[in-house]
Amino acid sequence: MALPSLITPTSIPFSSPISCSYKTIPKPYLNHPSPFLSCARSLSPQPISIAAHRLVSSPSPLLRNRQAFVVHAAWTRRSKGDQTKKPNRKSWKQRTDMYMRPFMLNVFFSKRFIHAKVVHRSTSKVISVASTNAKDLRNTLPSLTDDDACRTVGQLIAERSKDADVFAITFEPKKNERIEGRLFLLLNTIKQNGIIFV
Repeated sequence: MALPSLITPTSIPFSSPISCSYKTIPKPYLNHPSPFLSCARSLSPQPISIAAHRLVSSPSPLLRNRQAFVVHAAWTRRSKGDQTKKPNRKSWKQRTDMYMRPFMLNVFFSKRFIHAKVVHRSTSKVISVASTNAKDLRNTLPSLTDDDACRTVGQLIAERSKDADVFAITFEPKKNERIEGRLFLLLNTIKQNGIIFV
């Protein structure tokens, strides 16, 4: 014997919220293993309803925190108006770069000699110096400006920096300066002798 259908279909308008509530089960089917539900418009005091507009109008705390973080992060960037009002104000990278990369290499090529030194940026303390114009190199090198002089200066800078417990330095080329020729030889020699460029 086929059981009669207990789910009563009703016509629900599309605009009305859908709510699901338990329907009273007839006595002959109280021992049935699964409960029966009916979807209908319910006016019960405690309906189980799903409203999509509530999710949009009241975002979750996680979403509110993300929005607050985005707004807070946007304030840390400098706008064009701030740049015109305060042109001398340094950016975040300019203010923290001397602490993130404290040791900088300065190289100077003259017509007569080559000079290089490693300086601590925040205190301006000279860590190591090497120059072909020094007494120990001026009388021993055949030329003070050729490729061999560049390799000698790079080797001395690397050794004296490691003696001062400095194993990572930075080098920032000047505007429109290319790392080639004698400058490339000097930097490559420093790198080959155990100094890391950051």
